[in-house]
Amino acid sequence: MELSLTMTLTILVLTAGMFAFANWRARQPAQPLKVRMINYHVVQIICVVVVLLMVAHLVTLISGQAPRGRFG
Repeated sequence: MELSLTMTLTILVLTAGMFAFANWRARQPAQPLKVRMINYHVVQIICVVVVLLMVAHLVTLISGQAPRGRFG
């Protein structure tokens, strides 16, 4: 499966939306007798990692060549 520009941008937008939703839910006041089943801070961290990967992929798609390391 190849990630095209459209798919990369779609994943980027959906992940940014998921990050915004997790941020909103994490800021809600805690209810003392109700247990949160999802840790929204972990969801935010995962979203940041996915966004960084998609931005790196987007740079690769736009430039036409993979970024090289310090020694390459």
